[in-house]
Amino acid sequence: MVDLSEGGAVSVGHNRDRQGSGSGNNDRITSKKSRTRRGKRGKRRRNKKNNRNKTPPPYLPPEAEEGNIEYKLKLVNPTQYRFEHLATQLKWRLQEGRGEAVYQIGVEDNGLLVGLTEADMKASLNTLKKMAEKVGADITLLREREVDYDSDRNTRKIAEVLVRKVPDDQQFLDLRVAVLGNVDSGKSTLLGVLTQGELDNGRGRARLNLFRHLHEIQTGRTSSISFEILGFNSKGEVVNYSESRTAEEICESSSKMITFIDLAGHHKYLKTTIFGLTSYCPDFAMLVVSANTGIAGTTREHLGLAMALKVPIFIVVSKVDLCSRGTVERTVRQLERVLKQPGCNKVPMVVLNPDDAVSAAQQFTQSTCITPIFTLSSVSGENLDLLKVFLNILPPLSNSKEQEELMQQLTEFQVDEIYSVPDVGTVVGGTLYSGMCREGERLVVGPTDEGRFLRLKVGSIQRNRSACRVLRAGQAATLALGNFDRSLLRKGMVMVSPKMNPTICCQFEAAIVLLFHAKTFRRGSQVTIHVGNVRQTATVECLHGKDELRTGERAVVRFRFIKHPEYLRLGAKLLFREGVTKGIGHVTCLLPPSQNHNQNHDQNLQDY
Repeated sequence: MVDLSEGGAVSVGHNRDRQGSGSGNNDRITSKKSRTRRGKRGKRRRNKKNNRNKTPPPYLPPEAEEGNIEYKLKLVNPTQYRFEHLATQLKWRLQEGRGEAVYQIGVEDNGLLVGLTEADMKASLNTLKKMAEKVGADITLLREREVDYDSDRNTRKIAEVLVRKVPDDQQFLDLRVAVLGNVDSGKSTLLGVLTQGELDNGRGRARLNLFRHLHEIQTGRTSSISFEILGFNSKGEVVNYSESRTAEEICESSSKMITFIDLAGHHKYLKTTIFGLTSYCPDFAMLVVSANTGIAGTTREHLGLAMALKVPIFIVVSKVDLCSRGTVERTVRQLERVLKQPGCNKVPMVVLNPDDAVSAAQQFTQSTCITPIFTLSSVSGENLDLLKVFLNILPPLSNSKEQEELMQQLTEFQVDEIYSVPDVGTVVGGTLYSGMCREGERLVVGPTDEGRFLRLKVGSIQRNRSACRVLRAGQAATLALGNFDRSLLRKGMVMVSPKMNPTICCQFEAAIVLLFHAKTFRRGSQVTIHVGNVRQTATVECLHGKDELRTGERAVVRFRFIKHPEYLRLGAKLLFREGVTKGIGHVTCLLPPSQNHNQNHDQNLQDY
């Protein structure tokens, strides 16, 4: 007899005969239970199999009220009133994207991918085309995808459409891309192929037009900063490739312009590369890695610089025609390992087809951890089209609201280059950090060695080698200053509105982290400071709360410029180096050279 006690233990009775006679019943009960369990198990397996066949409906993130992405379930035969409302909505999305908008057709506002039949999709795209024509834009179908999450329903499609505004008064979208990578990785050759439309011959023919100096042509190595432009029209077609296209013609027919900043790869030109990254304010960085050498030379250093300055980076593995598929895959795996390390925390995304390129361009700006990787050849042209698709769709980082806020501020232009042009006079090149600048505007430039600002007048403005009447915040240009004495100017100066009281300093404090130092970092150490377009040697005056710093440690440090005062902004990113010593941080406090500079601003202004 079986009895369950309170404690849950099983006690066996003493009647052996009854136990023996009940054993047959127990066997029958046991076999019945096992059959039941097997039946339930089989039922669960069948349910799992059915659930596997019925995949859950896919979703996109819910539609955001701000930004340039719009979801539409369908646009079939709208009324006139509805059509006017849709056109106004499109105009708003274009404004948010600074001339670009992406429409997802067949998607509900909550992100559910419903899909449309072929007839409804055709009618919706036709309506969207009419909306675009009304606001002066063009549409490009990026991709169509099938949505089939229920075997009982017919296959439906969703479409992703790029809407781009036709340029109006040179208001094309301009993105700056800094080109980084080790020496001989194929940076200049890739830019030559992209901007000129002709493949390289394997001996560097495509890069010859990019070089600025004779020794660059002779050695094949870039030592200075050069700029190349790649224009896309409103339909997403490259406009560089027509015969005898000048820069002015490219600008006139482009809706979107990619300005490549070709930087030096050799270690001895590192200061030039850092200046290009800090001064020209690139939106993105393209790291070029040679497939046959992998991560070598300055590759890690350039990757670290871009990450320290928080510039979004994508990677191009070049020269895939020189090595086997296994070697290319090994280089890609090596890059993936580096990107996944704790210091990087990136998610590599290898682009293999046009669909991947579209996804990469959209996710790249939405998430800071996504890093697209392209494998291509400048000789055979393999996968070059994928990079062009990516660059064509790549949206700007800042939205229209942030742009408007910068334009409302007082004018501030960073001086990066100084030229003397025959029949024009002194010309300065740089980036307008804030405000707007017009032809004939009066500004002040400085600081001089004595910490003063000099009055001047802007003559003409050129942007991407074509005339421009108005310069807006974030745009790079060259300004003609007439007969202003070039010897009074230097790189690192700023041209600002006379209404502004510029904060100049000989000493400043910064919160820093020491990335690497061979020994210790202490008072009296001298380093080269990079803050925006400012590059000057500074001495460490004191370390607050510490006597010395070692690799990986943080502190607030006071620096003193050894030559002349500079114009700095609070919160500006700072990068310093000296030999193998490297560190990053931001400016926390400015100490003026003397009280006189702040007591009377008018005394600091001199007429030239």
